[in-house]
Amino acid sequence: MKILVTGAAGFIGFHLSKAILKKENEVIGIDNLNDYYEQDLKISRLDILKEIDGFTFHKLDLKDKADVDTIFEKYKPEYVVNLAAQAGVRYSIENPYAYIDSNLVGFMNILEACRHFPVKHLLYASSSSVYGGNKVVPFSTDHNVDHPVSLYAATKKSNELMAHAYSHLYGIPTTGLRFFTVYGPYGRPDMAYFSFTQNILSEKPIKVFNHGKMERDFTYVDDIVEGIDKLIPLAPEANSDWNESENDLSTSFAPYKVYNIGNNNPVPLMRFINALETALGKEAEKIYMDMQPGDVMKTYADVSDLERDINFKPSTSIEDGLQKFVDWYKEYYQV
Repeated sequence: MKILVTGAAGFIGFHLSKAILKKENEVIGIDNLNDYYEQDLKISRLDILKEIDGFTFHKLDLKDKADVDTIFEKYKPEYVVNLAAQAGVRYSIENPYAYIDSNLVGFMNILEACRHFPVKHLLYASSSSVYGGNKVVPFSTDHNVDHPVSLYAATKKSNELMAHAYSHLYGIPTTGLRFFTVYGPYGRPDMAYFSFTQNILSEKPIKVFNHGKMERDFTYVDDIVEGIDKLIPLAPEANSDWNESENDLSTSFAPYKVYNIGNNNPVPLMRFINALETALGKEAEKIYMDMQPGDVMKTYADVSDLERDINFKPSTSIEDGLQKFVDWYKEYYQV
């Protein structure tokens, strides 16, 4: 398969590219290598990918439509996995326009390119954040997601709406992937597990929001990658008999589908911190703080349709996953 992966130098994009390259697929990776977090980490990921046969990389920004079209016209990818996005809930409160440029304008350019240079399947990163203020758990793809609590979440919900419109108008098979708190080696330094590790090893305090009374459906990156890999060839089909009162809201009369990819096992924040302390062999100094704007109390993925369609369910425990992350961290940063 010839697969275009946007955000290939990013956390999930790197791991996905590496996995599908090992199956002797061709990967065209693009990334703008922005400075949202340390660029050296992105370069390290790219260096690994460039050593694998079948990988081609282009530095470009998705908001530059002409550059995106040039890549599609030159390589004519069969499949597209759009993982490039401006991430982070709290950052979206301080830098809203970064999310408009990357998550809306950039995604629009991908949709237009898929329209003019037809692909077999477009998969794109959504987020568990689309569930916003929802109280009913586990979060199901059949739930209404019209109450975001951050601009980041709103842009991800917008991606799903834009994809549906293009699936309907132009017959582009699209699949949205609602990721739940992804973690692991070569992860994002802005994520709690990464910054907590840095602070604990440096004997600096960690900030524990909402006084530790939160739960997250932490999902190990290898589980995320396996789910995406299995979904790439599974393009959704239109259901001409679709009825919103009878059918799952994550499907449609268009060739459109949305999946949760989460561990289906929410972990209390204090258990997560304890598991990290155990992996590091060191106790954290904790500063307990109030809930931050844009945060939610709990995330919990219903993955029943993922199990049904690809016979897969993420299963890595937080203890095992954090140990693997810590082992990588100590080796990479020579701690």
